[in-house]
Amino acid sequence: MADMTATLPGQRRRPFVMRYPSVLVFLICLSLFSVGATILSEGFGIGIISTSFIKTLGKTLCLCLVALAMDLVWGYCGILSLGHMAFFGLGGYAIGMWLMYERTRLIVAENLALGPLPPTPQELSDGIATQIFGVVGASEFPPIWAFAHSLPLQLLAVVLVPGLLALVFGWLAFRSRVTGVYLSILTQAMTLALSLYLFQNDSGLRGNNGLSGLQNLPGLDDVGQDALSVYFLWASAFALGGGYVLATWIVSGKFGSVLRGIRDDEARVRFLGYPVEGFKLFVFSLSAVIAGIAGALYYPQAGIINPAELAPIASIYLAVWVAIGGRGRLYGAVIGAAFVSLLSTWFTGGQAPDVVIGPLRIQWVDWWTVLLGLSFVGVTLFAPKGISGIVDWIAERRAPDRHGKDLGPAPGSLREQEGQE
Repeated sequence: MADMTATLPGQRRRPFVMRYPSVLVFLICLSLFSVGATILSEGFGIGIISTSFIKTLGKTLCLCLVALAMDLVWGYCGILSLGHMAFFGLGGYAIGMWLMYERTRLIVAENLALGPLPPTPQELSDGIATQIFGVVGASEFPPIWAFAHSLPLQLLAVVLVPGLLALVFGWLAFRSRVTGVYLSILTQAMTLALSLYLFQNDSGLRGNNGLSGLQNLPGLDDVGQDALSVYFLWASAFALGGGYVLATWIVSGKFGSVLRGIRDDEARVRFLGYPVEGFKLFVFSLSAVIAGIAGALYYPQAGIINPAELAPIASIYLAVWVAIGGRGRLYGAVIGAAFVSLLSTWFTGGQAPDVVIGPLRIQWVDWWTVLLGLSFVGVTLFAPKGISGIVDWIAERRAPDRHGKDLGPAPGSLREQEGQE
């Protein structure tokens, strides 16, 4: 929403969280959720919640973060990207390269140390390469693994690789003024091309095998998965909270008003003299960076990443989550991703009972995607505000009763003192 709190002369500007109390509410709820999950966990609590479910919760927070990025670019700027899970996957590959390299290095170094002579650096490098790439018939490091030994450089790649790809793609698309469904098709084609490339064994990322063993953090062998899962849960919560604050700041004020103007009437905003392509490119690139960070936190909790994670269907699912939660509302994107992710875990994990209707037996493992598709159609037709529309309905019911009187000197106006009655 636009910033309606312009400061009058002599008045102090209110703090950000006071002008946007939804941010404070969101951060409090996120903190309470994280503390509650920690208390109930096996690692630091009373053990009611299993380690595997703590990982599920942590991964869900990462999916909420990438949904937040999707809503930033689609709900506020009007760019329906069907390729944002590609940026998510690239972030996972970037951190996964270091995790797999360093973990393998420790194992190979320990085995070579048992020999009669200390291993040379070249022998160590060859052993690591053979261990990692032997599954695809290679024994040398591809060029893209040149910095896999450095954690700071790979963390930098988590941000730079998705950001630069989005920057180049966005610059080519936006300068050509590709919009609407054509832009969506281009983003989907980009994701499909990247996914097909990564499936090749000579891509340098082990082809269909992907990167595995990512849940084992190098140098932390004495820390159990029960504790690591809680650490990642808190890291994911911190990233989601920071992403929510950043996204709220971006969509507020004049910048946010321009974004919504581009979404609603791009030609008119361009006619008013605003650099539309620059605004779109900034938001598109920033959302890709956020998605990359989410992927870098997600896949160490999942333990494995392969090219199937970048398939176009994953990005379509992401759009469905945002639509179900409520497009154009940051909290709606978070609610939609959390709701669908946890519900999917319940249905596809075999916990939902089968439904028998005469000769038809519905097994939710197979029918879950059908239910998800029907939910998307139903939300689009009958509840365009999604689940977050319930929050809007509650807020409207709490509006002050004005006893049928006008809201101000002109119909539709709202004076501050009346809003406090």
